[in-house]
Amino acid sequence: MTGTLEKSVSKLKLNGYLMIENHFLNLGRNRCVCIAEVAQAHDGSLGTAHAFIDAIAKAGADAVKFQTHIASAESTRDEPWRIKFSLQDENRYDYWKRMEFTEDQWNGLKLHAEDRSLMFLSSPFSVEAADLLSRVGVAAWKIASGEVGNVKLFERLVETKLPILLSTGMSTLDEIDVAVQTIKAKNIVLTILQCTSMYPCPPEKVGLNLIPQFREKYNCAVGLSDHSGTIFAGLAAAGIGIDVLEVHVTLSREMFGPDVNSSITTTELKQLVDGLHFIETMNINPVDKDSMAKDLTAMRDLFAKSVVARVNLPAGTIILQEQLAVKKPGTGVRPDRMFDLIGHRLNRDVAADEQIHLDDVE
Repeated sequence: MTGTLEKSVSKLKLNGYLMIENHFLNLGRNRCVCIAEVAQAHDGSLGTAHAFIDAIAKAGADAVKFQTHIASAESTRDEPWRIKFSLQDENRYDYWKRMEFTEDQWNGLKLHAEDRSLMFLSSPFSVEAADLLSRVGVAAWKIASGEVGNVKLFERLVETKLPILLSTGMSTLDEIDVAVQTIKAKNIVLTILQCTSMYPCPPEKVGLNLIPQFREKYNCAVGLSDHSGTIFAGLAAAGIGIDVLEVHVTLSREMFGPDVNSSITTTELKQLVDGLHFIETMNINPVDKDSMAKDLTAMRDLFAKSVVARVNLPAGTIILQEQLAVKKPGTGVRPDRMFDLIGHRLNRDVAADEQIHLDDVE
């Protein structure tokens, strides 16, 4: 590890990121970390990037994540477009160039995120980007699925000992095995994210079935990096138990960019976060049915029914079944105990619709 990198990692931990590490160490404790992925939705606008931080914080997510691109370090002018969407960029290299922020600007974004109580994350796409982010400080490394085989970048990231969120969007199981072995050899806190690199990802390709398989096979925290453009996949994943959920976000579906159709709006993000908390609360509060029924006694009295006289019955009447009815409230003799009254003699007058109690008969 270079001296500069050592100093930056020490500084980032002294600034409180050891607490963030502890947060990731405690993953799997019925608490799902929600990461809102901005990616390139800011379209190169620093002001828009800051606006995303405010909107994500307002929605209640735990972390904001960007992507750090340095065009000259990761791309060539021959890189093909995934989607040719930009009329202002001649090629994808120019697009990445336009997405770059300076180190001071990244520092400003990180400080803004911290001020809004958000963990600050950004995926590096080159060793140079990792160096920059190490100086800025990140809560953990998110390794994009296209970088799983980038050995030089991998080596640089594991040197820092920071927690790693490993995306698996384009990886085979053998490739995941190698990555996990490399990470675990350094005793690094690991979270494996099921991901399918389709934009948007249709429901039949989300792959929720892989999440428990990853947990069992690799004995680590697991999660979902979702590109479905809905809140449904994330909520379903929370229902089966995940530690981390990452979703792409947009301020509006009318925004410009290649990821809008695989993103949720920040308004939907709020719904998603509320849903996650609801599911977490359900999962950590198992219910005993008998105790719950006892707690609901007042409600049972309100909604249940009791045995009442169908007609006026004078004292001395031998009660017949056709003389009885069951009506609310449920504060008297339960309907299933009606036969404890039938054939017995009333010891008092009972008016129609009046409850008949067990001590009203001989």
